[in-house]
Amino acid sequence: MLRIARHPTLPLPLPPKPWLLSRNPNPRSSHLSSSSSSSSSSAAAEDDDDVARQITVLLGRSAGWRAVCAASDLPRRLTPGAVSAALLRGGALDPKLLLDFFYWSLPLLPSAPLPDSFALLALRLSNCGLFGPANGLLERMIKSHPNPPTVLNSIAHRFSQREGNNPLVFDVLIDTYKKMGMLRDAAEVVLLMKGASFAPSLRCCNALLKDLLRANLMDLFWKIYDFMLGAKLGRDVYTFNALIEAFFKVGNTDSAKRVFFEMESNGCTPNAVTYNTVIAGFCRVRAVEDAFKFKKEMVERGFVVDSFTYGSLINGLCKVHKLADAQQLLDEMSSLGIKPGIVVYNTLIDGYMREGNVDEASKIMDQMIASGVHRNKFTFDNLIRGAGKMEKAFGLLDEMVSKGVEPNIVTYNALVDGLCKLGDVKSASNVFNNILEKGPMPNSVTYTSMIDGNCKNGDICEAFRLYNEMISRGIEADKFVYTALIGGCSSVGDFEKALELIDVMLVKGFATVATFNTLINGFCKLGKLQEASKLLDLMVEKQILPNFATYSTLFAGFDRAEKVDEAFQLFIQIEEKNLRPNAVIYMSELFKDMVNKGILSDKITDRIFQLHCKEGNVVEALKLREAIIAGGTKISSAAYFLLVDGLCRMGNLPEAIELFNEMKEQEIKPDDAQCLMLLRRLYTNGFIDESDKILGILLCNNWLQEGTKLSDMGEEDQDIVNGESVIKVEGVLKA
Repeated sequence: MLRIARHPTLPLPLPPKPWLLSRNPNPRSSHLSSSSSSSSSSAAAEDDDDVARQITVLLGRSAGWRAVCAASDLPRRLTPGAVSAALLRGGALDPKLLLDFFYWSLPLLPSAPLPDSFALLALRLSNCGLFGPANGLLERMIKSHPNPPTVLNSIAHRFSQREGNNPLVFDVLIDTYKKMGMLRDAAEVVLLMKGASFAPSLRCCNALLKDLLRANLMDLFWKIYDFMLGAKLGRDVYTFNALIEAFFKVGNTDSAKRVFFEMESNGCTPNAVTYNTVIAGFCRVRAVEDAFKFKKEMVERGFVVDSFTYGSLINGLCKVHKLADAQQLLDEMSSLGIKPGIVVYNTLIDGYMREGNVDEASKIMDQMIASGVHRNKFTFDNLIRGAGKMEKAFGLLDEMVSKGVEPNIVTYNALVDGLCKLGDVKSASNVFNNILEKGPMPNSVTYTSMIDGNCKNGDICEAFRLYNEMISRGIEADKFVYTALIGGCSSVGDFEKALELIDVMLVKGFATVATFNTLINGFCKLGKLQEASKLLDLMVEKQILPNFATYSTLFAGFDRAEKVDEAFQLFIQIEEKNLRPNAVIYMSELFKDMVNKGILSDKITDRIFQLHCKEGNVVEALKLREAIIAGGTKISSAAYFLLVDGLCRMGNLPEAIELFNEMKEQEIKPDDAQCLMLLRRLYTNGFIDESDKILGILLCNNWLQEGTKLSDMGEEDQDIVNGESVIKVEGVLKA
């Protein structure tokens, strides 16, 4: 038990005195009122004391005190003050007896008992270890006095009055708030104790941290943890476990690992729960390799790997699409005698369904039934969602009902969505109308599937009718609904309506890169490239970062329209506005995929090579070359010459020569202008030896003829490679 220092006064603010809350502007009236009030208050106090004295005598002498009290005038004389005074006088009596009296008095009182009465009795019960009755009493106190500071101050005031009071009364108080579903109030009560001479126990605070984690109240979680540090409550394995889980919950895996490794240096040994928490955390963020490392360490330290461990790992493997490995883990569980639960089976079934592997999902279900695990709603929902053939989905629905598993809106949503994705909007409408008539009520997911299905089916009028019906039912439309409607409007060429919806989404904060991409794609398909470009500008203005789909759609549109100059200007705009960190490297990755898909021309591709070499990123330029070639696409002679120039400047002539050999093998022949430009750049920038060696290769490969003059390159040819002018050097090329 914690040692609690006591102080004669409470360092928490007490509620304001009632007489300080009223003011009387008339001093005389105030004086008369005060005198009268003082007289009546004094009389009332004397009567309360007399009632309290009689009650404590009766409680101490007679087991039949209820009958004696009922036969006297005490019931009509009872007041909240008298009850409080009786509890204070009855310090030597059995606290259970006092509690019986207190509950007996409640219906007889003209108003709610004083907070002090509850506090006195809660302390007496806690001091005797009667925490259950104390909990029930404090629940009544909270209902009578909903203000947490009032409740805490009353208990804290009485706690400080006597040495030996049990500080666990504060644990009971916090637990009572939690049991009543008042988690925020429980946290508030703890935080009100900051700087006080008392505090809840470490056990109580650990339990509160766990509850705040489950409720996702992370702000309060960190405040309570800071309170624990300030109150010097210490930290045990449960504290560290909660802390690790919290860091994983907010995606801070580095801090979660750091806390794990700090545990032992703080004298706290990790337990099986710690390892399971770490493993589950890594699997949640798809860091499955890290999870398996901790599983290995867990076994090495002698901890038993249980169904929770395997369930987390199987979930992680399903997230990264390693279903075969997940299946092996399921088999491993069985071989170790660990019986998989419904969650493990459902995870695997869901994983296979998401991969479209209905057969394997069915096998898992058969294995699940054979092992005696009964299918639940989630099992059927997963199977229905991925059934593929809707006859099978309806069959599963019938089977679900026959097994006594009641389908809910999630089940019907899976049916509606599946039908819409198959293009069978008519059957989806039948299911939809059926649940409108018989229930359960459709939700936003149901309407989204129906709206999206009708949009893709070209029935925009029906899609907007469903949208209006959804709103009239008080169901909020989310970003998915608006994105579906924009896609539908786009597909039928109603861009005016689509732009109106974009404006609505921007106001509501729903607009995403996917929203804009849908409309940009529609504009590009119809050749409305100027409107598509304006949407890109709007994205940037609203700080919605374009992605690969945005750029590739635009570039493909410009390329189809043979507007290479406009595409080139778009690329320069992306570069100048620095729409991405490490913009050149990002664009390099973008172009690599686009070139391999045949989306872009050589001229734009050469630009990215030029930018890399200009910024000294020759290594990145070479990576781009390797990726493009690996994709089965050739790069231009201009791109090769840019790479040769960059390598020569780095002093890497051997690799530059290898590139020339590669060009010759692929029968890529540069023209005279490109050869002359390369030689001029090397020569005028002081790379004399390199230019001589390159000249020999060019002549040897018959890419240049002896006697060609450097001055033969005219002014109009100077921007063929990279758009930069060079200094002319007169001379004759010789072998």
